[in-house]
Amino acid sequence: MAAAQGRFSDGADGVNTAETASVPPAFRQAVDALQSARLRPEMEIDPTKPPKRLAPYAYALEAAVVEDENDLADGRLVLLHDPAGQDAWHGSFRLVTLVRAELEPEMAVDPLLPEVCWSWLTGALQGRGLPYTDASGTVTRAGSHYFGGLAERRPATQIEIRASWTPREGANGVPDTAAHLAAWCDLLCQIAGLPPAGPVDTGVVSLPQRRGPQAP
Repeated sequence: MAAAQGRFSDGADGVNTAETASVPPAFRQAVDALQSARLRPEMEIDPTKPPKRLAPYAYALEAAVVEDENDLADGRLVLLHDPAGQDAWHGSFRLVTLVRAELEPEMAVDPLLPEVCWSWLTGALQGRGLPYTDASGTVTRAGSHYFGGLAERRPATQIEIRASWTPREGANGVPDTAAHLAAWCDLLCQIAGLPPAGPVDTGVVSLPQRRGPQAP
């Protein structure tokens, strides 16, 4: 199993602020939990520079689902924290994500595909018993057809989920960010077409994904 590794950021310049006294203890604990989370072996995860203007404090991870040296899905997860809270969040923490993967072209014609993909997110959170509020987002599918010098490439269809939600804070004012990260990885693996790794059952069947690179 792979452990998430990363660094603190104060949301201003993306540099390491783990030793900065101004970092709120709640945010420090939330990031510590992300860094110590144990994840599926198919996950490759690294810290990345967080956004600067969404909240006073931010921390970001980028990840990919890799099987047989093929990237099946990738995404970005951002933890935001505003000690004063934000009205739209109804809390002091917010999780924001982008997840994307390539599907077989015939899957894109399913009119229920957006609803199914959104249910992967909510099902991943519910499958781990995680309370959350104010979830919102979009599901986008886009198809590409190739011509001329690229005509030998198969048509490609990509699905993309952009979403955010407010994790319920615990008694100490800190959400269970490690569990939310694990649920997010469940979503990534599901959109990649991998079966569940353990007892967590989101109630939704994964769609088969394209395996391996396309012909050049």
